[in-house]
Amino acid sequence: MYVVSNQSMLYKTSLGTKIDICIAPPHQYVVDHQLELLPGWNAPISYLIIVLQQSSVSFAKSSDLVTLEKDRLRTKFLRFGSSLIFALLDRGYQSDIFDPRTGYPMLAQPGIVLDDNAVVKALLNYPVVDYQKCSLIRHPAWGHQVYPGTIVTAAPQTVVEPSLQQAVDSQNWTLNN
Repeated sequence: MYVVSNQSMLYKTSLGTKIDICIAPPHQYVVDHQLELLPGWNAPISYLIIVLQQSSVSFAKSSDLVTLEKDRLRTKFLRFGSSLIFALLDRGYQSDIFDPRTGYPMLAQPGIVLDDNAVVKALLNYPVVDYQKCSLIRHPAWGHQVYPGTIVTAAPQTVVEPSLQQAVDSQNWTLNN
């Protein structure tokens, strides 16, 4: 059972890395700018699903290894996020995934950019620091070894929870006790 708040569930991949997933109501910026973020949506966003992946390297330094790791984690997030949003869409609820690289939704017409780090700061109150014209999240356990992604949905909690569990199961992630 997921707690819809700013609390999260921690999962572990088959390789031992961790995934932190939080379901939260949208913060005020998303509410105020929904039509610009998701042009064409006709239902209000009910929840943001924040996916934080533990990285094998710190993002506090730029390198080819960091670029490769970001690409790997982006692919993993898009695979998981696609599984989740299509489960929600199949149940009749508008849902979308924001590409962490561009900040644009994958299905809706591009509008304004969503900053995943700003979402994490607003909803989870994790510190975000400026770094080389970008920003870095400081996860309480993983430091700067964290890759964020954001999914939005108009679905109610009773639909989000089983859809999320279905998507988690499709990735073979296990609850980290």
